[in-house]
Amino acid sequence: MAQSFAIKEGKFMAVGTEEEISEKFESANTMDAKGQTIVPGFIDAHCHFVGLGFNSQQVDLVGTTSFEEVVNKIVEFSSANNTKFIMGRGWDQNDWEVKEFPDNTLLNELFPETPIVITRIDGHAVLCNQAALDLGKVTIDSKIDGGEVVIENGKLTGVLIDNAESLVMNYWPKATRNDLVNAIIKAQEICFESGLTTVDDAGLGIEAIELIDSLQNSGNLKMRVYAMVSGSSENLDYYLNKGVIKTDKLNVRSFKLYADGALGSRGALLRSPYSDKPNHFGLLLTDLETFNTYAKRIANSEFQMNTHAIGDSANHAVLNIYKNVLEGKKDRRWRIEHAQVISPDDFELFDDIIPSVQPTHATSDMYWAEDRLGHERIKGAYAFKDLLNIYGKVALGTDFPVEQVNPFLTFYAAAIRKDTDGYPEGGFQIENVLSREETLKGMTIWAAYLNFEEKEKGSIEKGKLADFIGRRQVMYLGVLTLHGSFSNLEKADRLMSILVIIGVVNIPIIKKSVDWWSTLHQPASISVSGSSSIDPSMLYPLLISIIGLGFMLISLGILSSRSYILSREKNKKWVSDYV
Repeated sequence: MAQSFAIKEGKFMAVGTEEEISEKFESANTMDAKGQTIVPGFIDAHCHFVGLGFNSQQVDLVGTTSFEEVVNKIVEFSSANNTKFIMGRGWDQNDWEVKEFPDNTLLNELFPETPIVITRIDGHAVLCNQAALDLGKVTIDSKIDGGEVVIENGKLTGVLIDNAESLVMNYWPKATRNDLVNAIIKAQEICFESGLTTVDDAGLGIEAIELIDSLQNSGNLKMRVYAMVSGSSENLDYYLNKGVIKTDKLNVRSFKLYADGALGSRGALLRSPYSDKPNHFGLLLTDLETFNTYAKRIANSEFQMNTHAIGDSANHAVLNIYKNVLEGKKDRRWRIEHAQVISPDDFELFDDIIPSVQPTHATSDMYWAEDRLGHERIKGAYAFKDLLNIYGKVALGTDFPVEQVNPFLTFYAAAIRKDTDGYPEGGFQIENVLSREETLKGMTIWAAYLNFEEKEKGSIEKGKLADFIGRRQVMYLGVLTLHGSFSNLEKADRLMSILVIIGVVNIPIIKKSVDWWSTLHQPASISVSGSSSIDPSMLYPLLISIIGLGFMLISLGILSSRSYILSREKNKKWVSDYV
């Protein structure tokens, strides 16, 4: 295992032991990781980078537990922002007590003139108030292939599923160039904080791609982007004529298409009806004739084809079309994005088709997925290990903002298959757990391979881009994984408590190191025994703030711990006696 590396002009010049590197190279700029683990920079193999940035400009509905809470957030947003149009994203009816789609009655009463569109967490359904429906002249007679206008009791509910979203969104005001720039820069900020160094944006138009290129060239955007071009006839004509675009930060060599919708909104296309909705099979978003035509055009180019396919019927159709058009063609690395529900006989078709999966979908969907699919069909869902065994590689992403940006949650979900509360005790379909090494490869070198970039990134090797993370990020990953490794949550909590105590003990040691090695550090800003280097006018407010913050954190910690324990032990007698 390597101990040290040298970097020049953003690339690894050499990797080896500390002695080897120090003898061969000299530098005025060195860093001692003090024995901490360093790993390659994380690559998110499937996300919506620009969409994440736009989310910051909308009503955040992630984590809402009822439609009433959704409405309250919209009202708060409207009061704080003077806007003629309101968008939001993140609601999920599966998290509510009433697990049915909402309707727009209350929104119509509160906002009779302001168009409102709020998008479900997966992006495959929206709720529109009447003012928004009027923009697209949507009626009970409105129809569209690959989409559904939801009607109950002969009236519009405001819910539009998959392609039906366009009935309104085609008339929604377009984002300005400034809006797009702000969204991209904000997304970069969020991703860098999480240790991401490359993102695969699953569906971008010409304007967004060219703006990303411009921002990268100007130095304002440092994030590396693998751009999947949204699969429309116009975009195919443009980029097939233009050819592959490759710089050190931008790679445009793939098209993204949609075969079906999402499982949570029952838009995923299934071979047999939904277990919780008889006679409903989901939606085909791109008709097979069009899909086959696009696939043939892409197969005759250098471009990769990446297709959103969730249901077993969608995966079956896409896999077979891929096989047909790629016959005789080598190393094309075509991808199935999500590969979420696979029929038993279709796994073998992934022998030369790459599965690009998102582990947090498994731990987010596990509470209700079996209700949708039934006991037998669920066995072929979220089957990451089975897919890995067929192709030999599997790429891991988050699908943010559908899921959280944090790649460590991806690692935890793949390697532990539990939620962050340690549920379920044995892990969800634990037979499909990935090893820690497989998971790390899926977030680094295998993801780079999917992008035809394995020779330039994804591992710490001579000549490759010096994208890496360490220390704080990796420690967090270790804590998450360690906690999830215990089937007994009480034992896990006790161990984490010990680690917290050790961390607290380390604080005065770190402080004293400033005095012990004074030649390496500036004088202490705050000193107990001697004079502080900070001016008194700043010192006393700082001390008061530190004390206040300390009391607040202790109080919040106690309250949080109490709530967590009560939730976890809710079925035990002492809890019922207590409450």
